[in-house]
Amino acid sequence: MSRMRVSAFVGTLVLAPGGAVAEDGLAGASGLSYLTASGPKQHPVLPFTYALIALMLAIVAAIAVLVVLGVIRRRAPQREPAAIPVVPPGPGLSWIYIGIALTVPALVGIAAWTYAVLAGISGPPRRPSLTIHVTGRQWWWELGYVADSVDRDFTTANEMHVPVGEPVRIELDTADVIHSFWVPALSGKMDTIPGQHNVTWIEADKAGVYRGQCTEYCGLQHAHMGLMVVAEPPDAFKSWWDHQLEAPAAASGAVPAEVLQGEAAFIESCGACHAIRGTPAGGRLGPDLSHLMLRRTIAGASLPNTIGYLSGWISSPQHFKPGNYMPTLALSGPELDRIRTFLETLK
Repeated sequence: MSRMRVSAFVGTLVLAPGGAVAEDGLAGASGLSYLTASGPKQHPVLPFTYALIALMLAIVAAIAVLVVLGVIRRRAPQREPAAIPVVPPGPGLSWIYIGIALTVPALVGIAAWTYAVLAGISGPPRRPSLTIHVTGRQWWWELGYVADSVDRDFTTANEMHVPVGEPVRIELDTADVIHSFWVPALSGKMDTIPGQHNVTWIEADKAGVYRGQCTEYCGLQHAHMGLMVVAEPPDAFKSWWDHQLEAPAAASGAVPAEVLQGEAAFIESCGACHAIRGTPAGGRLGPDLSHLMLRRTIAGASLPNTIGYLSGWISSPQHFKPGNYMPTLALSGPELDRIRTFLETLK
């Protein structure tokens, strides 16, 4: 099975130990299982989920046993038509009473538990220390980090960094159609709806890389609209934030001539759609590529961020994500090499 084909299946995406993308894995992280919890928003949900699964299995088992008993104890068919009494004989009604006696308390208990869980996770345990403005786009995530001072705001894409042990306010909007933000280990689903501003929150209680995904069908490449959440200690997160505000090394001019040539080629071919802080490239149609090479994935978290995949993505984006809005530029070999040389400096 080819790498491209494997990338179509979210469940196969894995990371190597330490959070790096495995050589044969594509943008994985912790996986998309809702049966694990790594934050206070999901901890109350997990036992409730297991309880519901257990209850449903018990109901299925009980029904199966009753069906089998009914088949074994079935009455012999009547040889001649007979009148059916209005009130059939036997203990039939008693089974209805037993069913009601078992069902009503179970449903009331489930409802009460549901409301208790929803109330417990409706808001963070304390005021969030960080706000991230998430915008769903076909088919990637724009992430705007909001600080107390606008000169410390910045925008990135598809890889969300958060501090461990701190609640994070997530403001959700969409640039086109309905999407759905979901990081199962940290939070439930919340839609991004045109004309509506939604708010949710997440918190990670341990460091790690967590997989997210759009879960509302949003077009051809819906399955390849992934998200990575990197939870790291507060000091490491602050260092990451400070570094994001810096312009890439290529913007200083103190770099080899081939890098400057690559920057010029990038601005000419890609700068109308992509932005890189500290350079004339200021496009807003595609993801912000500032510090691109520090990200684990590309193409909406559907490909690992290696030089080979990056080259293939630039030269033939429709091969990996048919229907996406990145045009095929028909670059020559030397042009691709210059752009790639420049992008490798974006660290």
